[in-house]
Amino acid sequence: MPFLIKRSLRVISKFKAVLKSFARARRAEAAAEQILLNQGKILTGMFAHKDAARLCEYEWKVFSQWGEDGIIQFLISEIEIEHHTFIEFGVEAFFESNCRYLLQGCDWQGFVIDGSQKNIARLRQSDLYWRHDLQSVAAFVDKDNINSLLTGSGFDRDLGVLSIDLDGNDYHILEAINCFEPRIIICEFNPYFGRERAVSVPYDPKFYRTEKHYSNLYFGASLKAFIHLLEGRGYRLIGTGAMGGNAYFVRKDLVNAKLEKLSQNPIHFNGNCRESVDQNGNLTFLRGEERLKAIRGMPVVNVITGKSEAL
Repeated sequence: MPFLIKRSLRVISKFKAVLKSFARARRAEAAAEQILLNQGKILTGMFAHKDAARLCEYEWKVFSQWGEDGIIQFLISEIEIEHHTFIEFGVEAFFESNCRYLLQGCDWQGFVIDGSQKNIARLRQSDLYWRHDLQSVAAFVDKDNINSLLTGSGFDRDLGVLSIDLDGNDYHILEAINCFEPRIIICEFNPYFGRERAVSVPYDPKFYRTEKHYSNLYFGASLKAFIHLLEGRGYRLIGTGAMGGNAYFVRKDLVNAKLEKLSQNPIHFNGNCRESVDQNGNLTFLRGEERLKAIRGMPVVNVITGKSEAL
């Protein structure tokens, strides 16, 4: 009996140690997050009076992958936003995303979608979820369900920010959205498709980037394709990120003199990211025209003519 008691005490002691370690980790994570948020506020002030020639010069990063946080903060400082709401999809667990700083640093309301139940479950279990007004849905979006999914947010049609990063049917899904008129639209484009052609991958409701082409370079649509779509809907391209990942559009009725100046020289992307892989999933670090060569001949749709073409 004494042996069992001692054994139980040892188990309890170890369990308490684990709990203490977990608590310390949570406190450390919260402290690191607060430092990041404070840095964001400092950077917002530092960039407030910057007079840049290109939008990408406003980049800085807190929670975004590249410098999207800084660009978004600049845009919302230049544009009157009536409803502080955002919708973002293709967010994984939302820990690295375009709109997380809007949620935590600016207290916006958010609605996010990801195709993975596991990612959304992880998000809902985080402190982020109960501390802020954030809604989430686990769903694989397509042209048929996108509007019903988005209206589930309950947000006003005059949305603050819409951010799309699907690595696949981005153009087709954006084209299908008719339930919102966002003041700012952020969409990921494919820089490997080049600057001259208005093309997108053909629509496939089950599109999965790596399965379509092992290189990971065949996805989404060219920047010119998004310009064609959104200019027809009353939006102006203000600029792109320096890494060539995202394009930023603003409703034309909201474009002021500063944004007008930036929009005169909007395309500034180098597309130097070397994310190509081989058939075994190993990075191949293709550069320049080598990337387009890897997907040469793959089918695309000319979004202006509607005709099928080849890369």
